[in-house]
Amino acid sequence: MRTLLDKKASLPVVVPVTARPTTPRLLTWGWAAALCALYATVAVRRHQLLRTTGYDLGIFEQAVRAYAELRAPVVPLRGEGFNLLGDHFHPLLAALAPLYRLWPSPLCLLVAQSALLAVAVVPLARWADRALGRRPAHAVAAAYGLSWGIASAAAFDFHEVALAVPLLSFCLEALGRRRWRAAVAWAAPMLLVKEDLGLTVAAVGAYIAWRGGPRRLGIATALAGITGSAVEVMLLLPAFHPGGSYAHGGNLDEGRGSLLSTLAHAPLDALRPDIKAMTLVLVFAPSALLALRSPLSLIAVPTLAWRMLSQNAFHWGTAFHYSAVLMPVVLAGLIDALTPWRRDAGPLAARHVRASLATVLAVTMVMLPSFPLALLAQRATWRTTPHVAAARALLARIPDGATVAASNRLVPQLTSRCTVVVFPAFPVAGRLYEYDRKRLPRPTAEWIVFDRRPPEAWPYRSGHWPYPLQQQLAELSAAQKEYGYERVAHRDGITLLRRGRP
Repeated sequence: MRTLLDKKASLPVVVPVTARPTTPRLLTWGWAAALCALYATVAVRRHQLLRTTGYDLGIFEQAVRAYAELRAPVVPLRGEGFNLLGDHFHPLLAALAPLYRLWPSPLCLLVAQSALLAVAVVPLARWADRALGRRPAHAVAAAYGLSWGIASAAAFDFHEVALAVPLLSFCLEALGRRRWRAAVAWAAPMLLVKEDLGLTVAAVGAYIAWRGGPRRLGIATALAGITGSAVEVMLLLPAFHPGGSYAHGGNLDEGRGSLLSTLAHAPLDALRPDIKAMTLVLVFAPSALLALRSPLSLIAVPTLAWRMLSQNAFHWGTAFHYSAVLMPVVLAGLIDALTPWRRDAGPLAARHVRASLATVLAVTMVMLPSFPLALLAQRATWRTTPHVAAARALLARIPDGATVAASNRLVPQLTSRCTVVVFPAFPVAGRLYEYDRKRLPRPTAEWIVFDRRPPEAWPYRSGHWPYPLQQQLAELSAAQKEYGYERVAHRDGITLLRRGRP
């Protein structure tokens, strides 16, 4: 209520004031709850249909399970004695250990990832409500929640980058409201999520110094981000890796023969082949390209740069989880770009904001069927096939605590209760591809479970991994003929073997 003075009667007049403070909280957290349920439904259903994989859900579950048991994150799927901190630097994964201790299941990681991706909508919707209004806040929340980058991450196993998405989202809101120290506080933990995110922290610091924030704070943050990434790549990761090197250094090697030549060709290499240019456009498409008008979009540059200059073709496209951390940047850029128009009280400015958000929603709806959230509308998603039922029945025959070599898409069905490696890539000192495939080492697992016809699993093509079917069949035959494994059961293309007594 607000009290005013009546000029004629000189008496106080009580005038009601609309109470808005509680509504944004309901708006933002309501969106977060709905999106969490949406993402979790897709992720859990994929797992139930055997569409998740050992690479990567099984790997991360083995790491988090180790943390939950107060052990180093040694991951048998990556090799004998392989510490996963030698692959990517993500000690913040240990934060999920208490939750996993209460719920030791791959579903724990899938639901946790869904919640992390969904919570990132809270600061974006809250900022949009303050800067643009209630209806625009709903539009921004929908554009983020249904964006292809978030959908692709939610529907592909589990990845550490999910921890960075809400951190960056809260950081961007703080930057938009010029709360510089809060922005740095939200950005700093990203150094513990993945080694490349130190460059994103550096971009946050550069933005603060450039946009009128405390210059010393901005410069210090930029230096801390660059130094953090350098220390992780050059010192920490090699220290944990069995080979004593950075596992992914080959993705950014000197493809042009010399550093100078590589730098000279970098602008063209960032756009070739054509899939790179397409991805760059699609990254900003959820904002109808309006985010490009905001300086905040520059915070996406480090992630886009290493992806486009990488030699790994998986980094160039729209599949997998690589674009998840970019979506908060794009939607924050949209809010920032529209805010000056909202401050203008003229009808033309209001129409511009409405037309922009209508375009954003139209682009979102057009892109939705091409990405994984559309799985919810497919009949096959809700049908459990005889093949899936057969796999579950055979896997149930493997006792808890056993050692198992399993086909890639059967691995995460077992990692919560067994020690699992991928068949036929028996663990060899952390090297999956480097040893002679014609002389594979003697299998050591007690059980082998092999799926001759694995189900389709976006974003991978249907087929066998890590080796062609004929080679896997040869290894399955060798296990029985040469190494004394006995067939326990065979059903619908799935074979279950157990090592015989010596």
